[in-house]
Amino acid sequence: MRRFVSFVVDLVLVLVFCTIGRLNHNESIFGGLPKTAWPFVVGLALGWLAAVIVTDRLRDGGGNPKPFESTALWPTGVVVWVCTLVGGMLLRAVSGQGVAVSFVVVAAIVLALFLLGWRGAARALGVNLEPQR
Repeated sequence: MRRFVSFVVDLVLVLVFCTIGRLNHNESIFGGLPKTAWPFVVGLALGWLAAVIVTDRLRDGGGNPKPFESTALWPTGVVVWVCTLVGGMLLRAVSGQGVAVSFVVVAAIVLALFLLGWRGAARALGVNLEPQR
C-alpha cells in the first residue's frame, strides 16, 4: 500500500506538470488534459516497471539483491524521471504532439524537480513510505 502512495504522488505531480503547461499556453485544462498527459502517464508507468527491474538487478556488498525502495533517489527516482521524460516525449512525437527542444528542456527540469524533489524531501524529513520489513 505504501508503494502505491509513492506511485500516486508521482502521478499527481505529472498531472500537475501537464496542467501547468496547459495553463501557461491558455489551453483548456478539462478538455485537453488527457491528450497532454497520457504520454507522460504511460512513461511514468514504464518508469516504475523499469525501476523495479533495475533494482532487482542491483546487489549489496554481500551479493544479495537490493530491496526496491519507492522513495529512493537512485535508482527509483532517476529511472522513473528519465522514463517519464523520454517515454513522454517519444509518445508525444509519434502521436503528432509537439516536442520542441525548449519544451524538452523545461520538461526535463520540472519533472526532475517534481519526481526527484519529493523523494529527496521525504528522505531528508525521515518520511518512510516503504513497507515494514
